[in-house]
Amino acid sequence: MSSENSPANPQNVPASPEEALELVRGAFGQPHSADGTPAPLQVREFDLGYLVYAVFAKPVDKQGRPVPAPPGGSSFVVAKDTGQISTLPNYPPDQAIALYRKQSGPTAAPEA
Repeated sequence: MSSENSPANPQNVPASPEEALELVRGAFGQPHSADGTPAPLQVREFDLGYLVYAVFAKPVDKQGRPVPAPPGGSSFVVAKDTGQISTLPNYPPDQAIALYRKQSGPTAAPEA
């Protein structure tokens, strides 16, 4: 996970989903679908933060048949307590939140 905001800077701590969305837009800009159209951003609030993810248009070929989506992309979580922005793979929302929880959980103490 990568950080764009300083936990020591309280002005970066979002108070709402809208503020979390603006933090991500300010740091990363507006994503675009494969056809070049802007991809709308969605925000899903959960206990630890705000998941911000793009909803990409389903790609189709010239005959209108569905084709596989291009690989890649990211989702972002803005932490509620610090405003830290973490990048995650472009997983479905429930999976992205589960991954964030796993990566943000308490670290195991090394065995002596």
